[in-house]
Amino acid sequence: MTYHSVDQLQNILANNVFNYTRDPKKAAGRSLGTMVEIITFYLLKSWGLEQSLSIERSLAEYGNPDITHNVEYSLHPILQQCEVFFSEKLPITSTKILSSIDKNVFSITRFEKSNNSLLTSDLILRNSCLIASSKELYSSHLVANLAFISNDDYKIIISQQYEKPYAIFECKRVGIEEGIKKGPQSIEKAKQGAYVARMLSSLQKVRMPSGELYGLIYKFNNEICIKPYAELMAEIMESENPSLLCDFILTVGVVSNHGNWFTSDNHNKELKVLAQSYDWLIFLTDKGLSEFINHILLDSESNFEPVKKAFLESYNIKRKRTRFTKVQIDYKADQILQLYFSDNLIGVENWFNVISPKDKSMQELKSQIFRLKNKNWREIHSL
Repeated sequence: MTYHSVDQLQNILANNVFNYTRDPKKAAGRSLGTMVEIITFYLLKSWGLEQSLSIERSLAEYGNPDITHNVEYSLHPILQQCEVFFSEKLPITSTKILSSIDKNVFSITRFEKSNNSLLTSDLILRNSCLIASSKELYSSHLVANLAFISNDDYKIIISQQYEKPYAIFECKRVGIEEGIKKGPQSIEKAKQGAYVARMLSSLQKVRMPSGELYGLIYKFNNEICIKPYAELMAEIMESENPSLLCDFILTVGVVSNHGNWFTSDNHNKELKVLAQSYDWLIFLTDKGLSEFINHILLDSESNFEPVKKAFLESYNIKRKRTRFTKVQIDYKADQILQLYFSDNLIGVENWFNVISPKDKSMQELKSQIFRLKNKNWREIHSL
């Protein structure tokens, strides 16, 4: 049976999965928020951005480093990278990974080890696993990703990511109580997202009295550049100029609607606040989220059984630890989701509508991301 309404899906989850909680619908709504985050994560992974990706990194406001904000996903320049192979018993800890690196190829003397495990003894994978950080010379961190397992052999890719990202992705979703026309927190969450989107990047948005949107960016030698926003954004994308790029962050908001915010064609106040704050605002449609949940949770296909099991075990009343989040996920579920997204990438991209910039596409967003990824960040940051 297919359920096209996310409100219907939320009720099904509330009645069948979260019926033991004090507020089943609220718990079901939070799980839908996790789904949005997981869809976004595997979209970025399918785009080939896994090695640049960090999860829940703390980023400083532009020009005001005393204030920091955790963002769901940030994409960072890769300064260097290496692969390691080893056959050790689980868990795969940061200590084991760091000890397996050839120090003549990849120096780690200035890094401070983390306590994270990339893969636990019960096969819980940590996505974009932070294994070490450094504050010396220039700030960077080491992130490990599991490439594959063959029998008892593991291939791990270690990336040194520069601390300043070139793009961020944030997911926003708000649910409502039945019988209430509007979720009381929806405008507050929109304001929070808008504030972070506006404060992280050197590219500032300025609204003219006519309503036209301009972009303002501070360049070296006390020069301020101000131009129509779209024109300045295009100039930044084409540029290799450090004064335009060194503190620029492309901000992307991912929004989803389940009864109280908007539709992609009917923008209410919350959506307008977000659309004028992020550089890109993309809308995960009810159809897309519904299709994903139906495939992995409600359909009877045995191929998705490990995903369904990981989800149910994460929310079971007797759960010991979560196995289905953007940070930690069951290894078998991860493998199935990777295959699902890579095999259905065009369809997944069609789950999204671009709200802003107007008349743009997901392919154009992807193109901008890769333009930034492929810039010479060592030269831009004088590393």
